[in-house]
Amino acid sequence: MERTYTFAQFEKELDEGYQMYYTYVRNRYMLFKTNKNCYTQKLLSKHDKNPQPVMSMLTHKRIEEMFPFMEDIEYVVN
Repeated sequence: MERTYTFAQFEKELDEGYQMYYTYVRNRYMLFKTNKNCYTQKLLSKHDKNPQPVMSMLTHKRIEEMFPFMEDIEYVVN
């Protein structure tokens, strides 16, 4: 993904119903908007030595904090 990709673009795509795929701390996730200020994050990769929650609910603020560290961002139309 280009360095010019901003959080505003990411947020707009989530608002439009896209499912976002990204890598965060060596794990692959899928993220989609569930409701206002509520997002669902699903774990796609599995590492036995570092188990993570399979599904979690996140707020807009948490997504904004994570965004600078997300890698390999892709999206899929739901």
